[in-house]
Amino acid sequence: MNLTLRKIRVPHVRIFGHGFAAATLIAITLFTSAHTIAQAPADSAIRAMMQKSVDDWNRHNIDAFAKCYKNSPDILFIGRKISRGYDQMLATYKSNYGTPEKMGVLSFTQLETQPLDANFATVTGHFHLERTTAGGGNADGYFLLVVEHTPTGWKIVRDDSTSLPPPTPKP
Repeated sequence: MNLTLRKIRVPHVRIFGHGFAAATLIAITLFTSAHTIAQAPADSAIRAMMQKSVDDWNRHNIDAFAKCYKNSPDILFIGRKISRGYDQMLATYKSNYGTPEKMGVLSFTQLETQPLDANFATVTGHFHLERTTAGGGNADGYFLLVVEHTPTGWKIVRDDSTSLPPPTPKP
């Protein structure tokens, strides 16, 4: 196989000669492109997992919703209290949101994914629960998730959710 490299001129660059600058520019461009291409499928799959969790929640099916978490004793949920392991996390959800009124209608906005490596990423965003007064009233907050790519898809392994205080009534 005969490969020929053409000389690429990069004007006004004087770092270790023109060849080094051109090679550096090409390497950065290729790395950035490869990283962006590799990131896209993970981002799409993570967003699909998040949307499925919203759909399951809004069907008032906590057991189906909980499948977005890795079924492991190692997961960690940080909310008003810390829950360790899948079973404890699921029990906390059922205790706090055991009725359709308490579950309300969930939505996520401002979702951002950030890959950490091929198997882990973070997800940040804002949640909103639309509920009646009898269900506990509306609730808002932010979350930071660590998700892991498992054989069954992306799963939440760390969940740090922070509820915002309810708005104070205007006088």
